Amino acid sequence: MSKTPPAMPALLTYEDYCQIPNDGNRYEVIDGVLYMSPSPKFKHQRISIKIAASLFTFVEEHNLGVVLEAPFDIILSETDVVVPDILFISNERASIITEKNAQGAPDLLIEIVSESNRRHDEIVKRKLYEKHGVLEYWVVDPVLELIKVYRLEEGAFKKVTEWTAESADVIESPLPPGFRLPLDQVFVNG
Repeated sequence: MSKTPPAMPALLTYEDYCQIPNDGNRYEVIDGVLYMSPSPKFKHQRISIKIAASLFTFVEEHNLGVVLEAPFDIILSETDVVVPDILFISNERASIITEKNAQGAPDLLIEIVSESNRRHDEIVKRKLYEKHGVLEYWVVDPVLELIKVYRLEEGAFKKVTEWTAESADVIESPLPPGFRLPLDQVFVNG
């Protein structure tokens, strides 16, 4: 007598994601699985706004593209919908932007980790962003006061640098070209 395997749950899609009620939490769908994060804490938000404000000002002054903060949906596939903390889309990729969301990979995605989502941001999302062709991914760690930078090279993410506030590093990246930000401005009074 053979057993029938249990039914696998259906993969969630962007359409399913759009039906989730707005309850103040942040939801994402990765590989068809729903993930929920509570609202970010104070330090997370302070760091996010410091990076986003500086990045936004630089990008606007040089007419390089668009900088947005969460919540803004990024649809990487029908079963992959993420809401990164900060994103940069260059003028060259601007065609992915719609009024409701971005449909495709931004140039740069920035996630600020918390203890509850560390593995999710450092492993699950890094693999997802790599798979979908995000050119650069920053993982910002408020506790360790560092930023890990992964850059897409030959179809795979390579960790190219780690900026630390302790060593008084300055954020410099080709995305967007010429952008510089002293890390002590990011983490001080976080």
